[in-house]
Amino acid sequence: MAAGDQAGRIRGAFRRHFGEPAMMVRSPGRVNLIGEHTDYNLGFALPGAVDRAIWLAASPRRDRFCRFYSVDLNDTLVLDLDKLSHSESHWANYLLGIYAELAADGRKVPGVDCAFGGNVPIASGMSSSAALECGFAFALNSLFGLVLDPVALARLCQRSENRFVGVACGIMDPFASLLGRKDHLIHLDCRTYSFRYVPFKRDDIRVVLCDSQIRRTLRNSEYNVRRAQCEAGVTVLAEAFPEVWSLRDATPDMLEAVRNRLDPLVYRRCRYAVEENLRVLEACEALERNDPQAVGTLMNATHKGLRDEYEVSCAQLDVLAEAAMAVPGVLGSRMMGGGFGGCTINLVEETALDRFREAMAAVFRDRLKKSPVIHVCCIDNGTTEET
Repeated sequence: MAAGDQAGRIRGAFRRHFGEPAMMVRSPGRVNLIGEHTDYNLGFALPGAVDRAIWLAASPRRDRFCRFYSVDLNDTLVLDLDKLSHSESHWANYLLGIYAELAADGRKVPGVDCAFGGNVPIASGMSSSAALECGFAFALNSLFGLVLDPVALARLCQRSENRFVGVACGIMDPFASLLGRKDHLIHLDCRTYSFRYVPFKRDDIRVVLCDSQIRRTLRNSEYNVRRAQCEAGVTVLAEAFPEVWSLRDATPDMLEAVRNRLDPLVYRRCRYAVEENLRVLEACEALERNDPQAVGTLMNATHKGLRDEYEVSCAQLDVLAEAAMAVPGVLGSRMMGGGFGGCTINLVEETALDRFREAMAAVFRDRLKKSPVIHVCCIDNGTTEET
């Protein structure tokens, strides 16, 4: 369904349930070319917003009640913000968490009517949750004149997911969703929130996602465990190197110097994170010198690290990545997102796109016993109001 049709679908659903919306918001999912599990280690990442999104229709209310309608799930909730608590409808917690964080900042915001839906696959590694949070935070910011800039909104969304939803995620997902720019990736420093746009407008290279259709939730996976393991490594590193506040500050030599003081599993987790930060910097340099082959090689190394050192891949993702690497014209392939399911991200030469689709469709059918789900993505703008 085209973007205009998606917006019309959500607007129509709002009209049927609540009347005419005061505003429409488009909030995109994201890809991350390289820099996985680095954001909560305060390192670097290279994400971009994509042309798959959540659309929200919203209107302000004068009371403290919210009426939410999830169009895709056909699920309606009415909630009292003065009795704010976790909802049994998991999706609602991404919205309520925004209210909880605004309240923690001393902002008592009225209720809203809101309908939403879109075409970001859920639990695929494209950050559908961040798209929903960012779109809703953007809407509240506009409807009630909160005057929060996009970086402040991204930090609000991160805190909401950390504190209310219970996922120890970093800043990358909401940052990419809110600050994405068409035909550009974001070289993001997850410690300082400084960033720069790296041009990624290419007619010869495509970003393609292969969806394993293995659905995971970060809360129920070992995502939070990985963060704790990295923090355990930082504690040991900081005893020997006081300048180390996060794995972002560590070098491979530092890590080797304390290796015998680290649990072997913690060492492997930390080695991946330290090496991945270096790969992000190398990938930015490669893009700037127009060397997509080097970027692809770095992506392959990232997948190996996620599989063997960080251990967040799964058999289906490994099959998809390894099969993709064998297709002529594929520059790089790796699992993307939190792991344990979701998508692979592939850098594919335009001339090899049909060959790639055919080869991967056969892998889906013959090895995964699934119908192929393949998304060719364009790097698009971040969260915006739509007329």
